[in-house]
Amino acid sequence: MLPALSPWQQRAYDHAAAAIDGGHFGHATLITGPALIGKRVLAEHLAHRVLCRSPKADGQACGACKGCSLFAARAQYDPLETRPDGALSHPWGHSAHPDLSMVGYEWKLKPSPPKMRAELVIEQIRSLSEKLSLTPQLGGAQVVIVDPADAINWNAFNALLKTLEEPQPGRYLWLLSSNPARLPATIRSRCQRLDVRLPPRAEALAWLLSRGHAAKAAGEALDAARGHPGLADAWASGDGLALRRTVADDVQALGRGQAAVGEVAQRWVADGRASERLQHLAELALHDAAGLTDSAATRTLAARFDAANRARDLLRSTVRADLAVAESLLAWC
Repeated sequence: MLPALSPWQQRAYDHAAAAIDGGHFGHATLITGPALIGKRVLAEHLAHRVLCRSPKADGQACGACKGCSLFAARAQYDPLETRPDGALSHPWGHSAHPDLSMVGYEWKLKPSPPKMRAELVIEQIRSLSEKLSLTPQLGGAQVVIVDPADAINWNAFNALLKTLEEPQPGRYLWLLSSNPARLPATIRSRCQRLDVRLPPRAEALAWLLSRGHAAKAAGEALDAARGHPGLADAWASGDGLALRRTVADDVQALGRGQAAVGEVAQRWVADGRASERLQHLAELALHDAAGLTDSAATRTLAARFDAANRARDLLRSTVRADLAVAESLLAWC
């Protein structure tokens, strides 16, 4: 069963559904929005709608036809398909629906031990292109979703461009991205864009309360997440806020000369949560920059933000994790 749409997801869904029903929802769509804002769930709902073989009068999926039955039988999350940093390699596992395909991070099985790829490679893009060239098996629409599209490597972008230039009726290619600027302009220009935007604070807070969070914790998490309800929910549901406080304590200690960069870096990577800490580090830089008018201070915080995000990217490479983290921490000394 699909998760219910949040109000901000519903607005994006209604916009896309109207375009689908009106026959002007393009072959390729770039679905954008911050990480954890719900792009994947939105894509699932849209896929269910277009793959239904007997839609209701309002266009919603019937839930009873063969297409809906196969969609409902799609594989659930598989713990074996989880990336080392906790992200899912294939957000849906392997689809039971023959006309629904998901392209995401994959395991690289050789050499042993298996390691999750840090990017989407050309073989994956060629495979989706081949899929879209085939006749849909159920005789209706066909959907391929790429998540995250900004992880496609440069060689694969050329193969994707060829697919975008040869659209086929009834075929949908949806690219999900939290960082659309990372996509080449030639890709972005050939896609319609569907943005999932941050909601008003009152709406986000009401949603967090409906998720069972206490009002005080919800408000604190939402403020820390700068109004991002998905991020606030993730932090309030676990120990994210506590981890954020320890990150703040560590960088304050570094700034006062009461801690060593190497020691802090080693501690940050020891439990496998370096990426989470670096995300908090970047968020702290943005929080400190809010309302600043001093250009020098703003440049300093911008450098800290960039360093934290650069280190998160390096964690997916062969660079030693503690060295990548240490480089980002030096900006706070």
